Amino acid sequence: MTHIKRTAAAVALAASALLLSACSSAPAPDTAANAADGRPVVDKDNWPEKVPTHGLTKNLTLPLEAYMASYEDQVTVEQAANDLQSSCMKEYGIDLTLPRAGANPPPSDNDANIERRYGLTDRAGAEKYGYELAPALREHTRQTMRELSGAEVEVLTGHTKPEPVKAAKTGEAFVGPGQGTEPARTEFNGKKVKAGGCIGWSKAQLGAPAADPVLVAELAGESLTRSMKDEKVVAAIDAWSSCMAGKGHAGLADPYRAMDQGVTQDQQPTPESIALAVDDVDCKQKTDLVKIWFGVESAIQDRQIADNQDRLTGIKEQHGKEVAVARRQMTASAQ
Repeated sequence: MTHIKRTAAAVALAASALLLSACSSAPAPDTAANAADGRPVVDKDNWPEKVPTHGLTKNLTLPLEAYMASYEDQVTVEQAANDLQSSCMKEYGIDLTLPRAGANPPPSDNDANIERRYGLTDRAGAEKYGYELAPALREHTRQTMRELSGAEVEVLTGHTKPEPVKAAKTGEAFVGPGQGTEPARTEFNGKKVKAGGCIGWSKAQLGAPAADPVLVAELAGESLTRSMKDEKVVAAIDAWSSCMAGKGHAGLADPYRAMDQGVTQDQQPTPESIALAVDDVDCKQKTDLVKIWFGVESAIQDRQIADNQDRLTGIKEQHGKEVAVARRQMTASAQ
């Protein structure tokens, strides 16, 4: 059970990390061409579905998902911030084009990661890719941005340009966030530098909260861990494990162990990993594991929502305001 608890937390955290990394480095909904190979920089066809339309999680939505930011909304806010930052920089006579948001989508629409929350659930994908992601989700669209001068960094961020340091073992230079920085100069080109730079100003314009709410992610991680202690889920996992053993996959105590075993080092599925993945999904279907697990966790989340209704409502309202402002900003930028 210790392994299951550790994996449950990892699943919840990994989902958050995927979304954050995809949005922070990413670019937004448009059809600009990738200069490298002619592909669109942002391809909405590769964006995750809001609600799964296939597999064992088809049409399933956990209660807490109502309080999670969708990928589309995150892209909207990210792109609106980028647009504001570019216009802010122009006020100082600096022409800066930032990457477009939405270019490198995650595999799931939000932090719930429902498609793989209970392990692999899509048989069609298992037949093609085993436990790996589809090729489109493994590709990374690179967008270049010119090197900024020290002064430009100050105007953009509100602090001086970090000085790269060399790693002790490899000698490789790297820059950490806020590493060795000082407050920015007070003025540039005769104009006062904004507090927090153009980035801080853009967040204030969008009404972004001072800190990202972590309550929803914490509750989702807790509900997953608690659900695995439920006797109905324990029995269903045991039935799945027995089914897998009957197909020649002995020793798999839970679906996460199957994922650990099936993922390949080079992200290229093998006949063995595909066979394991297909049997995994088939045994979940035979034992109703996903349906049982989802039902138990949904009930837990309903209780969590009732216990935290005021805080969750506040988070949802704040997010709604931020997205609405971001949409208005993007409309204004397009005109």
